Amino acid sequence: MPKILILLSPNSIIHPVGKPFIELLSVDSTNNYAMAQLQNGDAQHGTAWFAYSQTAGKGQRGKQWHTLPGQNITMSVALNTNGLAVSDRFYLSAAVALAAHDIFGKYAGSESCVKWPNDIYWNDRKAGGILMENIIRGNNWQWAVAGIGININQTQFGDNTGRAVSLKQITGKTFDVIALAKELCASIGSRFSLLLRDKAAVLKQYNKTLYKKDKTVRLKKDAIAFDATIKEVLPDGLLRVEGAAWDTFNFGEIEWVI
Repeated sequence: MPKILILLSPNSIIHPVGKPFIELLSVDSTNNYAMAQLQNGDAQHGTAWFAYSQTAGKGQRGKQWHTLPGQNITMSVALNTNGLAVSDRFYLSAAVALAAHDIFGKYAGSESCVKWPNDIYWNDRKAGGILMENIIRGNNWQWAVAGIGININQTQFGDNTGRAVSLKQITGKTFDVIALAKELCASIGSRFSLLLRDKAAVLKQYNKTLYKKDKTVRLKKDAIAFDATIKEVLPDGLLRVEGAAWDTFNFGEIEWVI
């Protein structure tokens, strides 16, 4: 018989993010592992799972996340979302993206930004990504798992060389990956607390870090390429643009033409 998931109100979420911090030598996907632990009732709010090696790391839209063992942050965090509405899902995604941006930008500098919906970019190169997965029963959003991958010490990216970037490439320094992962956990905790108090502030700060904000870019929808000026992301997660035949886009509707 499956264990019962314990639901917490926002005021009773007392476990800081990253406590416990569980290190896994190898796993198919930290998100898969985290979801299984939650389904079995074997995790609490704030539990973090860090993997030195992932054999089947997951990215957005079914893509794989490839990373060399032990060189980068590959981690998932359990967040109790019982105090949030299902309609707040983008706010949480934005909060986690801001936390990743906090840490990466601290060391990489002001060229760091968040590319909609939740990739971490440095200039025009991808430094990290986030995959949010949820446990929702009826109208009750019980748990979210935030899977975070950030390039730290890796310098070779195969076919993605030139499009991917790491902290080591930017700074020339080698970092303590575990220490950075724990620092990221603390940032997620701070951003999550802000979300519970003031979700509008989360969205405002997210839009301040938005990749190509107020810049004209080339996009593609249904094989039609067009120019548009990136303006903002709305509370429902839609990207608002100007100068195109469409005003807003949902995630997955467009491609960036680079």
